[in-house]
Amino acid sequence: MTRELLPIVGEGYGDFWRFRGRYRVVKGSRGSKKSKTAALWFIVHLTRYPAANLLVVRRVLGTLKDSCWAELKWAAGRLGVSDQWRFSQSPLEATHVRTGQKIFFRGLDAPMKINSISVTVGQLCWLWVEEAFELPREADFDMLDEAIRGKNAEELFKQVTLTFNPWDERHWLKTRFFDPAPVPEVLAMTVDYRINEFLDGRDLALFVEMAQRNPRRYQVAGLGQWGVHEGLIFENWRQERFDRAEILGRAGVAPVFGLDFGFTNDPTALFCGALDRENQTLYVWDEMYERGLSNMAIFRAVSEMGAGREVIRADSAEPKSIEELRRLGLTKIRGVKKGPDSVRFGISALQDYEIVIHPKCGHFIREISAYVWDQDGVTGAGINRPAGRCEDHLMDAMRYAMEGVLGGVRFSFG
Repeated sequence: MTRELLPIVGEGYGDFWRFRGRYRVVKGSRGSKKSKTAALWFIVHLTRYPAANLLVVRRVLGTLKDSCWAELKWAAGRLGVSDQWRFSQSPLEATHVRTGQKIFFRGLDAPMKINSISVTVGQLCWLWVEEAFELPREADFDMLDEAIRGKNAEELFKQVTLTFNPWDERHWLKTRFFDPAPVPEVLAMTVDYRINEFLDGRDLALFVEMAQRNPRRYQVAGLGQWGVHEGLIFENWRQERFDRAEILGRAGVAPVFGLDFGFTNDPTALFCGALDRENQTLYVWDEMYERGLSNMAIFRAVSEMGAGREVIRADSAEPKSIEELRRLGLTKIRGVKKGPDSVRFGISALQDYEIVIHPKCGHFIREISAYVWDQDGVTGAGINRPAGRCEDHLMDAMRYAMEGVLGGVRFSFG
């Protein structure tokens, strides 16, 4: 990194910046500037290597505009080269005005579009997989890795960059890149917010509070350590691609929907599932997870997701919102019944079911990966209730969805 770039990029990523091996794998906490640093690296090096092209991938194409596309556009501005790049939304891509180099954006929800990429200038030699934790299978990554193939031009090198938050130590990323002894073709890094000199006092205070109030979460979201499954409430789950229509077309399988209200600090969360009672399997096929939604916005979002005419079980602590949503057109929305010890009973019932999660449900996966039992503050012994600081919006919505399905009135929620 040149002296001129150091004030723009910041410190702590020297190895990342200089590495030329096949795989750069960076797990890190929130605020560790891993995605911004990657975006800056790509803009700088696409300029340096006019025959290079970049493919950027996330699990779902629709998440790229507000993440990597925005980060790369930001990086071009920070580096003072915005006039050299044309960022378009349809198609979602970026083009170097002078050389014609491309930054392609693709989602794993349309894998054929990844395999069909062809460049008109130079080579497709770099791949950035953002939120790589969302890739449920190592085979999905291998398919992406194979997209960066062919003989290099003399001055180019092929490289795959993966950035992610390490929510679960059982993930294949750990066994493939972090457990083996170091090899020349792999740079595996762990970074955290303390490496980011651009955070202000309020940002830092949030991490201090997290360390005090939720030490388990701080290890992952603060320090970038692997999320451990000790004390996990649900261990009976897996990620798997499946066809929603095929699942719902099976005899005895019924759709289930649950809604947890939020607004400013907490998101409004909609759980969309399919319950196979005979085989004791719950399929999670879609989610909504948005802050700042009015009831009208909730109605529109739910309708667009195809759940507007379905039975939706919602948090009965919001009777006014439920009534307004009913008037707006969600005529089958209903509040869940309250009952004694309802949270524990709901969890116990769900623990008898296998939970199969479609990889596009990233927020659900993050929540269930970190949903743990509370601990006694003195002895450290487990307590039979969820830890109070867990993110549980979709966990609650899942239990709401199951109210009346598994165990009648007793299956209700506080």
